[in-house]
Amino acid sequence: MGKRANKLVIVTEKVLMKKVAKIIDECGATGYTVVDTGGKGSRNVRSTGKPNTADTDSNVKFEVLTETREMAEKIADQVAIKFFTDYAGIIYICEAEVLYGRTFCGPDGC
Repeated sequence: MGKRANKLVIVTEKVLMKKVAKIIDECGATGYTVVDTGGKGSRNVRSTGKPNTADTDSNVKFEVLTETREMAEKIADQVAIKFFTDYAGIIYICEAEVLYGRTFCGPDGC
């Protein structure tokens, strides 16, 4: 059996990558995954098609596993308040179950 977690997903403009990562770290998350992404939303279409001429033309998706919903909501609130008035983005949360993750589960596993 795994360990219950909250999966926070943040999709936003790549230009914010370092700033969002800093918020995640400051809120106490043990880590995150970030990937280039693209798609369509209320602020037009963004694509990850290569070659890309500027970082401002693409999006990134963060996936953050947190032990508590409170930590996930704290990260989400800070990102949304600081950036989503001026930048495109969406944040959602899902229930997750970590099956293996030494840092997340501890040295004996989940």
